[in-house]
Amino acid sequence: MTKKERYGFVISYFSEHAPNAETELVYDNPFQLLVAVILSAQCTDKRVNLTTPALFEKYPTVYELSNATYEELFNIIKSISYPGNKTRHLIGMANMLIEKFGGEIPLSVEELMQLPGVGRKTANVITSVVDNQPNMAVDTHVFRVAARIGLTNNAKTPLAAELQLIKHLPKDLIYIAHHWLILHGRYICIARTPKCEECGLKSACKYYQLINK
Repeated sequence: MTKKERYGFVISYFSEHAPNAETELVYDNPFQLLVAVILSAQCTDKRVNLTTPALFEKYPTVYELSNATYEELFNIIKSISYPGNKTRHLIGMANMLIEKFGGEIPLSVEELMQLPGVGRKTANVITSVVDNQPNMAVDTHVFRVAARIGLTNNAKTPLAAELQLIKHLPKDLIYIAHHWLILHGRYICIARTPKCEECGLKSACKYYQLINK
């Protein structure tokens, strides 16, 4: 199977079986999504969703969050991984949004990456989810699944995988392809014991073909 055929197969499969794939983070507006994505680094979406209701009730907008004390915010998010760093990042992010961006969430990767706690992956998530921009966020799930299937070849870094994926995916599908791959990695193509027998991509998957030689 050629790379073009493999991409075509994967796109056809997910278009049929996951046409409305979206983030599992719960949010009502771009501010809440930004907070949730920052919290989700090296943490499950499930844990984040258990934590954010209390956070958003106490800090409903960027202005309240900018005035949060370290102790108050830490106590709300202490069940999240790396709560100390994320507490500092959230307060710093809120203050920079007010000082530099008038309290609005910027929708360019370059501007978002200026915010504390926001790397390229987070910026790609925000721009693709909020604005359907053709940006591919590569987390551990996306990195693993893309390599196993054969959508990427010898990508050593998330950026290398991102560049390969956006090169071969139709521009208008990049924003949803992130969700296809991350959800597939979360529930089917899991790290230690992938559920290959349940997977509809077996006939296009290099990993499956390798282990079944």
